[in-house]
Amino acid sequence: MAKIPEVGTAAPDFTLPSVTVADGSAARGSTTLSEHRGSTIVLAFYPGDDTPVCTKQLCSYTSDLDQFTGMDALVWGISPQDLDSHEAFALKYNLAFPLLADVGRSVISEYGVAMFGIGVRRSVFVIDGDGIVRWRYVGLAGLKYPDAATIASHLPSS
Repeated sequence: MAKIPEVGTAAPDFTLPSVTVADGSAARGSTTLSEHRGSTIVLAFYPGDDTPVCTKQLCSYTSDLDQFTGMDALVWGISPQDLDSHEAFALKYNLAFPLLADVGRSVISEYGVAMFGIGVRRSVFVIDGDGIVRWRYVGLAGLKYPDAATIASHLPSS
């Protein structure tokens, strides 16, 4: 398994299948990190769809999305479930940002956040428009997560 990217280093590039929900309908596609150069990206790795802590975390990010979009940042959720699971989860809670499916756990491994038992450590990375990691949070047990205000305080200024 790769090491967790250090602040100030290049974020590993990737392409994953994704689903985005808007106005009650879902759109599937693929999402590539390097295609979003120029934008700040908030990558939120989470263990599982429709689980209590993950639901609370992603719903809170949706409720506070203006804290990210107000600073021109995009939020992406990444977990090992497939697109069907992501779509059902996003529709159920009206999640307002893309969920990326890392079924093979390749990106989870590249970012060094794989964890025996739960599959992925709850983690958040802020990646600037040049593809550099500017802040990271990597949970130990997966029960806590940074709130939107904490993440927003680490977003680079436009």
